[in-house]
Amino acid sequence: MSSMLEQSPRGAAIDMAGEDNEPTRRPRRTFRQWLSWFDLKASPYFYISPFFLLFALVGLFPLVYTLYVAMHRWDLLSGKEEFVGFENFATTLGDDMFWNSVVNTVSIFFFATVPQIIGALVLAALLDQQLKAVTSWRMGVLLPYVVTPVAVALIFSSIFRNAGDTSLANNVLSAVGLDPIEWKRERLPSHIAIASMINWRWTGYNALILLSAMQAVPRELYEAAAIDGAGKIRRFFSVTIPSIRPTVIFVIVTATVYGLQIFAEPKLYDASNAGGIGGADRQFQTTVLYLWEMAFFRQNLGRASAIAWLLFILIVSIGLINFFLSKRIASGEDGTAKAKRRARVKGAHS
Repeated sequence: MSSMLEQSPRGAAIDMAGEDNEPTRRPRRTFRQWLSWFDLKASPYFYISPFFLLFALVGLFPLVYTLYVAMHRWDLLSGKEEFVGFENFATTLGDDMFWNSVVNTVSIFFFATVPQIIGALVLAALLDQQLKAVTSWRMGVLLPYVVTPVAVALIFSSIFRNAGDTSLANNVLSAVGLDPIEWKRERLPSHIAIASMINWRWTGYNALILLSAMQAVPRELYEAAAIDGAGKIRRFFSVTIPSIRPTVIFVIVTATVYGLQIFAEPKLYDASNAGGIGGADRQFQTTVLYLWEMAFFRQNLGRASAIAWLLFILIVSIGLINFFLSKRIASGEDGTAKAKRRARVKGAHS
């Protein structure tokens, strides 16, 4: 009996220790708590899901399906025939007409993009000044963008005609003592004419984008530069351009994407010759125009899909090159500015 009394406190202690070592159970969440957790953790994904669902439907799925079509011999009317793997890609890469369209596309892209970006920067800088009726001027530069590409092509195709036809461009050249130009028969003049359509339509649009970025630049920076003795041109290159660099990169990338997939302008520029496939000698046939010819004239959807994928790779490659070059130039300018500041500080201390 006494032994049992002696052991009972020890046993009680053991029992209490065992109770302390038992894992504590979390209370079950209520419906309101689950709703609060869902609103905090999961609802943001639902808010952005419409964009990704729409992108998957109209962007990702057509891209993947185009690759599937490119792997088959696929007629426009009869449909899918047999699996050919990368044969359509190999045939396209060995086609001289494809490379001719690539050269034409890059040439028109160069004549369209470089003057367009420069003109948009200058136009945005002018609109950023204290002008009278500034709203009217800003709306006016957007009017060319509102005009449809069909109307633009018809207007410019009448401005740029061949030497034997009466046209505004050749009349101006004759007035200054120059010979008329075959704007539709020769390769380089036709590229300049088509690029002028793109520049006329998109320069004002890009200028407004750059203008919105310029207006966000703090005016204190301009005042400080003016106190240091910088003129308007120096302030433009030393203050404005570095401050709007991300917007400039955005405009360059978007202009690259559009400039490499132009279709309406070369299609309608000389539609009377060779069915609108880019001139009688394909002197201004772009890659998208060649894709359209392959799909709807030759009815070879397999080859057309391969051309679409090669064009996609070309656009991504040139877009990445433009992006990294812009970033490299930006970082180089930043390094030069920092070095100049260090030199000034060192000179002040000495």
